[in-house]
Amino acid sequence: MKAYIRSSACISAQNTFGKQPFLQDIVEYTGTRLGTIEPDYKQYIDPKQIRRMSHVIKMGVAAAKECLAMGNTQMPGAIITGTAFGCMEDTITFLTRIVEGREELLPPTAFIQSTHNTVAAQIALMLKCHSYNNTFVHKGMSFESALFDAVMLLKEQEADNILVGGTEEMVDTSFTVLTRLGLYKRFPVSNLSLFETESKGTIGGEGAAFFLLTDKPSTDNLAELTAVKTLYNPENLEASIKVFLKDNSIDIADIDLVITGKNGDTTNDKIYKSLEQSLFKNTAIANYKHLCGEYPTSSSFGLWVAANVIKTGEVPAVIAQNKVNNKAPKKVLLYNHYQSKYHSLMLVSSI
Repeated sequence: MKAYIRSSACISAQNTFGKQPFLQDIVEYTGTRLGTIEPDYKQYIDPKQIRRMSHVIKMGVAAAKECLAMGNTQMPGAIITGTAFGCMEDTITFLTRIVEGREELLPPTAFIQSTHNTVAAQIALMLKCHSYNNTFVHKGMSFESALFDAVMLLKEQEADNILVGGTEEMVDTSFTVLTRLGLYKRFPVSNLSLFETESKGTIGGEGAAFFLLTDKPSTDNLAELTAVKTLYNPENLEASIKVFLKDNSIDIADIDLVITGKNGDTTNDKIYKSLEQSLFKNTAIANYKHLCGEYPTSSSFGLWVAANVIKTGEVPAVIAQNKVNNKAPKKVLLYNHYQSKYHSLMLVSSI
């Protein structure tokens, strides 16, 4: 059974939220970390609640509500999110208070809101949605796991109009730790020239992207989510991709565009460059992480890009790596890996 993306909403380091032209007003950053462009949260959240919410909760709630509004849906049939680090800001606040207060007289708010499922729970509370609610914390496969769950619910006809999202926030403490571990660059770079600066590390990022999935075809849908697959440390990646395509009755020649998770790290990008010289050598290539930064659920931003490429019929110049045919892409393959361990494939098709 097919799954369709009815609508989507994305908060990122670019002007992607609301009714914005698709990747036209591009923002350039120089540094090692990309923050998000914040919407007016008062349009989505009661001002009295905003001050008690951490950054990731505000992003998640606003993106979820905007996604529902764009899909003309008031109540989702289920809410499913994916996150690797969860509410990092509240977690660090709680741990800091443990140390400073010597484990005595700890206020419970930071602990209650530090759990990974806080975003999905908060969305349900605000919508008064009592339906299925789940959060997946599977490191670099968290968002893809949420998609799998949503597709299974659709196939079992347990729910329709399922709200699926990937959320992640970057705070000073986590950024410092991950930089020491070598994930991010030690010198400032322009995000728009990220792939021209070959060195160790990439740029950090954060964001929230939500999708409304349905099993009902409609000309108003953005795109069809044809297939999703995850791989952990595959022995032969090229063969695994070929099997994925064969299982969906297509060949690499049928793919109009491949969107990769290239991030400017010399070690990370070896896999992508190898595929570009072999399996993808005759296919148009695009990249997206120079616009949103690297984080475990950045594939949700990649899916937002793929769905909008299908819907608009255009491949913005800012993401194109090589020459793209003038024809509107009908089949887009999104391939991403996180730290060379967690690999995912998503096939997005026109309706």
